[in-house]
Amino acid sequence: MRIVELVLNEDDDNAGIDAVSVVENPAIEENWVALKKHEIELKTIDEEKRLLMGAALVPKKQIYRRNEKTNEEYYIFFSKDTIRKASQLFLKSSNQNNATIEHTKKIEGMTVVESWIVEDTKKDKSSLYGFNAEVGTWFITMKVQNDEIWNKVKEKEIKGFSIEGYFAEKVEANKQLTNEEILEQIKSLFINAKS
Repeated sequence: MRIVELVLNEDDDNAGIDAVSVVENPAIEENWVALKKHEIELKTIDEEKRLLMGAALVPKKQIYRRNEKTNEEYYIFFSKDTIRKASQLFLKSSNQNNATIEHTKKIEGMTVVESWIVEDTKKDKSSLYGFNAEVGTWFITMKVQNDEIWNKVKEKEIKGFSIEGYFAEKVEANKQLTNEEILEQIKSLFINAKS
């Protein structure tokens, strides 16, 4: 199965992350990225202040995709370097007030107020809130001033962040995974879950 690394095309003025969407089921979709199906935990870190914290992108996490037009199945992932560049470009482009719900409707009253890359899993702010984040993960904290969205958070209708943006494809590999490679990936998941 094809494995595709998504990268920033620095020659494309549209490249990068345009908005953060709050969604019920996070995962990644096609070349414009929408975390929609893979569980990425979101925490309400302060009920009074209406702050939400969670991962926006996780490095090297292979996300299964299926192109609905061609029925092609493949995996996508982001490198640590691409995640860092994309997170910086997001703020440099002043997109921290751009928010949507379920990638369908623009919403007001949502602002990214913190943004950081995990450098040390034990000493990172995310670990203080119970996350077991991988080095290179992009975390954000959003301020929610939208009552409708805050009610959806309280009703657990919103469970994660999802990014919207444009990335180029870089082919990583074009092969069928062997049983040994699948077993190694499963072992890696268990080892990472224990640490």
